Formats: sequence, C-alpha cells, structure tokens
Amino acid sequence: MALMAEKLNSMRILEQKKVAFTVREFPDTIHSADGVADHFGLPHEVVYKTLVVMPAAGKPVLVLVAGSRELNLKKVAKAVGEKKVQMATKKEAESLTGLQTGGISALALLHKNFRVFIDEPVLQLERVLVSAGKRGVNLELAVKELIKVTNARVIDATGE
Repeated sequence: MALMAEKLNSMRILEQKKVAFTVREFPDTIHSADGVADHFGLPHEVVYKTLVVMPAAGKPVLVLVAGSRELNLKKVAKAVGEKKVQMATKKEAESLTGLQTGGISALALLHKNFRVFIDEPVLQLERVLVSAGKRGVNLELAVKELIKVTNARVIDATGE
C-alpha cells in the first residue's frame, strides 16, 4: 500500500469547504496531463492542466484545459478582455506561482487571487482530475465543485 501524500494546501482548502475529492498519486516524473491520463488508464479529456497565461499588462491568469486540447491564445485573450496574451515560459510560470510546472494548481493558488478560467468542454464531464499543487499528486473532484471553489469562469479556450 502506497503512503498517503502529505496534506497539501489544495486538500486543506477542499476539506474546509466540505468538498469531496480523491487523491490520485502517480510518479512525479510524469509532467503532462496526458501522461497522467495514460498512467491511470483514463480518457485524456478528464485530466486538466493548469496553464499560466500572461496578458500584456497586469496579473497573469490561470487557464484550465483538458490535457488533450491545445490552448487558443486569441480565444483566451478575447475571453479575459485583453487584446493579446501569451503563455508564460516555464521559468515565469514557476516564479509567478511558486509551484513547479506539472504541479501548478488553481486550487493551491487560491490565496494568490489569480483569475481562473476553465475550458468549456469541462461542462460535459461529471468529474475531473487537476493538479494538487505538487508533481505526482492530482485531485479528482466534481466539476461543479472545482468551478465553485476556484471561482472559475467557463470560457471557450481551445478549438478552432
């Protein structure tokens, strides 16, 4: 039996808000949502990655998209009310969030007041897996709870 992951801030927050979740641990050498999905034998569209997106000015935003989908920066810019946005580099993402890429989590960053957006196809799912704030640990929870806790706005962030 594997040891339970140490309790992370994201787990404490969900517990405080009485949100049911399942801890899903995997080798921390897996850094992609698709890799996590493959590890658990899950469809790629149920594992969401958290991307750090930089507007031209102001605070970066977090955009959650399924591992199987590619971010459309034009759509994201429009949705967040910016002319243009760009992906943060790995280094920028890590320094802005204080978390390692592969472990960036909207749930773990609630105290930093990032605006959170989630890609529309999430509404077709009951549950998703998202990072717990540390590589090798994901949390599985109800989509509606994730949206409520992170105060995420549902936007069209991928696709043509």
